[in-house]
Formats: sequence, C-alpha cells, structure tokens
Amino acid sequence: MRPSRQFAGACMLLALCGPLMARSDAKHENPQPRARDLGVPFDGTPGAFNAITDVKGVEVGHTTLISGGGPLKVGTGPVRTGVTAILPRGKDSNDAVFAGWFTENGNGEMTGTIWLEDSGFLDGPMMLTNTHSVGVVRDAVIAWKVMHGIPDEEGYWWSMAVVAETWDGYLNDVNGFHVHPEDAFHALDVAHSGLVEEGSVGGGTGMICNEFKGGIGTSSRVLDAKAGGYTIGVLVQCNYGARAEIPEHTVWDGDQGSIIAVVATDAPLIPTQLKRVARHVALGLARNGSYGGNGSGDIFLAFSTANPGAISSHGLRQLTMLPNDSLDPVFLATVQATEEAVINAMVAARTMTGINDRTVIALPHDRLRAILKKYHRLAN
Repeated sequence: MRPSRQFAGACMLLALCGPLMARSDAKHENPQPRARDLGVPFDGTPGAFNAITDVKGVEVGHTTLISGGGPLKVGTGPVRTGVTAILPRGKDSNDAVFAGWFTENGNGEMTGTIWLEDSGFLDGPMMLTNTHSVGVVRDAVIAWKVMHGIPDEEGYWWSMAVVAETWDGYLNDVNGFHVHPEDAFHALDVAHSGLVEEGSVGGGTGMICNEFKGGIGTSSRVLDAKAGGYTIGVLVQCNYGARAEIPEHTVWDGDQGSIIAVVATDAPLIPTQLKRVARHVALGLARNGSYGGNGSGDIFLAFSTANPGAISSHGLRQLTMLPNDSLDPVFLATVQATEEAVINAMVAARTMTGINDRTVIALPHDRLRAILKKYHRLAN
C-alpha cells in the first residue's frame, strides 16, 4: 500500500496518527511561528520571505510521505519521508547556474558533484531526500528533465543530476524504499516562489536536529546598498547535532547525523568564489553548537543566478563577477542565514512518532523562550 502524500501547501500532520488539518497554500500564508516570532535574536536583514526564494527565480517544492504506525515492517512502514526540490531559475528555465560545493564531513552523499566541480555549473534542480532514495530520485530528475527540456545540439538529452541525502531511519522505514519517481516529479512540478513550508516536510519529514524534531528550514539576508544590495538565501535539511539544554527525551549520545545546505545568491560569483561561500555554511552550523561529528555528512552547495546564458556553447561569454575583496558581506550573510535556517526548521517541526513507536519531540517554544530569557538573549 502506497503511503498517503501530503503535498506542500495542502496538508500538514499536526499529531501523528491523528487527524490531518487542511491548511492554506503555503505560497500565500505561513500560519506557523518562526524563530524570530519567538524572540530568537539574529543578525542581518532578511528578505521579504526570509527564505531562499527571496533570490529571484528560485523555486522550492515538497512531496511529504507519511503513513502507518507501530512496529517496523520493512516494505510496509511506518513511512516518514519525502522529497524536496530546489530549482535555481524555476521550472520554465533550462539555463544552468554557476555553482560550487564543499564537504565539511563526508559520511553522506551528493550526486553529480564531480562534474559540478569540473564544469562549474549546476545544470538542473537540486534535490533532497533520504539516504536510501538517492538513486530513484536521481533517475527521476533525469526523466523529468527529458520531459521538460530540449536536446543538445546533437539531439541528445544528458544530465548529471545533483541529489543529496540525510538519514531518516530512526523514524522511517528507510529500507522499504517508499520514495518513487512520481514523488520526485511532484516536488518538481509544485515548486513555487514565495513562502517555503518548513519543518517535517519533503526530504526533511523524518529528520532530527539537536535531538528535537528537525527537517527543512530556510532564511535569507539582503546586503545593504554599499555591499551591492544582493540577496543570499539558505535552505537546509537538518538531521544533526546534540542537545545542550532541555535534557528530557534525548535521542543520541553526542553530535550525530547529517545536514545538507543549499545557498543561493544573485551576486555575480564564479564557481571558485561559490565554493568559498559554501565553506562558510560550516561557520553557521558552529554558531548553533555543531562540531561535525565523525558519522555526519555535512555537504553544502552554493549557486549564483547571475550571468544567465553562461553555459551557452556559442561564441564568447561576457561575465560579471565581484572582486574577492568584496566577498566578506556575502560570507557573513551566508553564516547568518545558515544559523537562522536551522532554528527555523526546529521551530516549525512538530513532535513525530515513527517506527516501533519511537517519538522525537518538537522543540518546545515556551522552554526556548525561557532559556533565551535566562541568558539575556530574548529579543521580544
């Protein structure tokens, strides 16, 4: 039996194995509080949506798969997983973007990075899912591109899809292979600009962060006019970290799990500069207490929507780029947006029970505010 799908902007599981509550399309309203709403202090100026979609052209879509409960029966469930799609120039563009990537700790996977490193381009969407569904999502993206794209000059379609993962096997029947091609297709087809649904959605459905329920989070920063007025957005699938406060209902011993981060910007950066930007994600994670545990896969990708048409095979390409001496505001914005994206994921996520009745609690908002007040950090 296929698990029911909760598509972005349609439904959200509020209490596992309980009723589903209909909600409005996430493109138009976001009823959940975010970290800033709770008084968590952050530096920098966010964009209109405080999301990766503040970078013009970027679209995000989710397919969320939730079904079953009780004991694990491999192949049957319980299912707590999904797929998230990030399209740098939206569904209607076949134009690649300059990109760079970096791995802080390598116990994870991001396909397509060998060619991304050599070519300097991300050609197509960036996909997030669980560890054992990377292959099916990769193949589905290629099929989706064939259906939506155009052949090259010799009549061939060719793709080296970029798909990244974190492991959701604490809550999800990860060896049941419940993600299917149509789930990847749907995440791509429903991708949109504007508000991004966060928490236990898409690829982040079954994830855990700092031993609270984790998942998808996003944030953005807009540079001031002196620094060019550029926008930097970050989206994370967070499944890592250890608890520092609130000792009840812990899950791991130490810093466990993985995180994938995607950085988008409209600043004109070339691949070597974008690799440098990707490295700075690690500093944002360190602000939240991560030290990159041995078993973690901490893999980051950064892309720029500037320089459209750079991948064209005809004639000379006229490019623009920021000088290296102007990159500090971009680096700082990346650190700030990464820090906030992770907290947004935890604030949005709700308590979830998965396989064998394992339960991961949500970050309690009242306790969070009390701790911030205790350390004189509550913003409002």
